[in-house]
Amino acid sequence: MNITYRRATENDFESVLDLINELAVFEKAGEQVSNTVEKMKTEQNEFQCFVAETETKEIIGIALTYIAYSTWVGRFLYLEDLIVKEKYRGNKIGGRLINEVFKLAQEEKVERVRWQVLDWNKDAIEFYKKINANIDKEWYNCDFDKKAIESFKFV
Repeated sequence: MNITYRRATENDFESVLDLINELAVFEKAGEQVSNTVEKMKTEQNEFQCFVAETETKEIIGIALTYIAYSTWVGRFLYLEDLIVKEKYRGNKIGGRLINEVFKLAQEEKVERVRWQVLDWNKDAIEFYKKINANIDKEWYNCDFDKKAIESFKFV
């Protein structure tokens, strides 16, 4: 199988969003995706996305990142999503997408690369252990969705 790894373009956003939706369903949160291709086009300067593409031009994997800022270390790269279509898993596509993320981290001269993994996603956890990621079990995620932001009671 001949796979090309490259940065996504606007023309890829529909396939990228399909994979984002596939990941959300896998994570039992399919109804939470509100992103659209139009939003991605408008906000494309906010993120970088790498795609894995077959010789038939099918996008079978993505790694979507953005630059963030840590008060402790400064600029860092956040890996928002890494997804490979289920039927293509086990072919080192995720590893090659991670390579693209770390090339970007080196180019951007960031101080850290960070991402999250669900505690029940054992395959992903094993993969991240294999690449020597530090998996922190101490921190909790805190989130507000759009509706909660709009109804926030100021303290």
